[in-house]
Amino acid sequence: MLRLLLTTLICLLVTAATTDAAEEKPADLREGIPFGVMNKELMETIYAGNEKFRYDVSYTGGLKLGELHLRVDQAEDPKQGFIIHARVTTDNGMFSKIYPIEDIYATRVRGPQRLPYHYEVWQKEGYSYEAHRVFKFRQKKGVILYQHNDKPVEVFKVKMPIQNEFSSFFSSRLMDFFPGQPFLVPTFADEKRNEVVVMVRGREKVKKTILGDVDTMVVEPIMEFSGLYDKRGDTVIWYSDDECRVPVRVNSKLVLGSLTAKLVSYSNPACPKYDGAILEKYRIEAEKYVDER
Repeated sequence: MLRLLLTTLICLLVTAATTDAAEEKPADLREGIPFGVMNKELMETIYAGNEKFRYDVSYTGGLKLGELHLRVDQAEDPKQGFIIHARVTTDNGMFSKIYPIEDIYATRVRGPQRLPYHYEVWQKEGYSYEAHRVFKFRQKKGVILYQHNDKPVEVFKVKMPIQNEFSSFFSSRLMDFFPGQPFLVPTFADEKRNEVVVMVRGREKVKKTILGDVDTMVVEPIMEFSGLYDKRGDTVIWYSDDECRVPVRVNSKLVLGSLTAKLVSYSNPACPKYDGAILEKYRIEAEKYVDER
């Protein structure tokens, strides 16, 4: 169950799309909704190339399950765009000794739309499971090549352009938010193209974050998961309502309880008003580590 909760949370946070339950949705769900258009001014902050996030992931009642770390770096060759790194771990979580998780994700994006061209996953879960997955996006040819460990390469033909889970999260941050005006983000998930509906619910002040009391835009990607999840899309992301669009909190309701990802550390020199924000207990830990060295 722990593996399911943590890996599902990362999917929810990065706007991963659907299971086959999507076929049960009305065909007109997306009718009349436009595709999101990136705001180039926001790109200067969000894709500056040196942004880092750290989240504590907890279950209902504050039970910490693990952590999520995100980072955006410029590629070694600037012409090759940027790399979105993600790390999902049970570090400092209640069950870290029982079922350790260490999943690493790397998405390479480039071009004016920051589209993915290479996506790699390394998974270590429990004490025996390991996996390596590679996705190669051929945006101009409408083809995605996928290989799991040493298995034969699979080929998926999909309509382009398309994002993956991580690039779709960052691209949605770049969209103009207007309350009551949803937009679509095409995302490759579950071996097919999913046009994820992103609802912009409105503005809300979130108090006592590491960034202070923050005016936010409340955004809800419509999720269509089965299993432990209902199909109402009750995943909510609170973005700072400014040029930084920092996701300060994510909450996802389950059939039983909910999952919350709370921002505990943020750095981005392109966003000086929030750069270096960190939860006090982690600041103390970091200072102690430096002193011990």
